[in-house]
Amino acid sequence: MAKVLVTVRLAAPATLEGAMRRLGLTEDEVDTGYGLVPVDPGRNLYVMRVTEEAGRRVGDSDADAADGGPYSDPPIEPYGPPR
Repeated sequence: MAKVLVTVRLAAPATLEGAMRRLGLTEDEVDTGYGLVPVDPGRNLYVMRVTEEAGRRVGDSDADAADGGPYSDPPIEPYGPPR
């Protein structure tokens, strides 16, 4: 299943479990291996990877923690043969 990124605003100390609770997400909807990645912790801004369905639901919600998304998360691969 494809995954997308969503940004969230969480007060410190921010945790993945806290973000999941605030957004009403289950472990099946969140890439727990990706975790909660700080984008700008000074502004309490983090990103997490979720299923497409969860990303749409979070993006359409009025949850105060949801800040943006869903955003695509294409794989990053090298261009051309290795040298």
